[in-house]
Amino acid sequence: MSDGLRLDKWLWYARFFKTRSMATRLVQSGKVRVNATAVSKPARGVQVGDVLTFPKDDHTRVIKIVDLGTRRGPAPEAQALYDDLDPPKPKPRGHDGPQAGHKPTARERRALSDFKRGLI
Repeated sequence: MSDGLRLDKWLWYARFFKTRSMATRLVQSGKVRVNATAVSKPARGVQVGDVLTFPKDDHTRVIKIVDLGTRRGPAPEAQALYDDLDPPKPKPRGHDGPQAGHKPTARERRALSDFKRGLI
């Protein structure tokens, strides 16, 4: 291992993954890049100044390492370990129609039946 901290351990310290084994699986899948170089070994060392690119949820994260850290601490401590170079964009809001499990009120039922009657 080179100088620094293991990649999977740093991803876990920075709270990108709930468990270290989840971070290890992502690195082993080959979807993580360190300074634009694909990495598939979780023991790869990372240093301050390295730029990580990896998929997380429904977007790609681009992170610059600011500090290596010494433990998996609370969220504010974890957020101080990196700079987000491409913050995630807010999710587009869906329609404001009825949601699953929502029982329509009498007023909503009447409005729907009036609307349907107008289409016929």
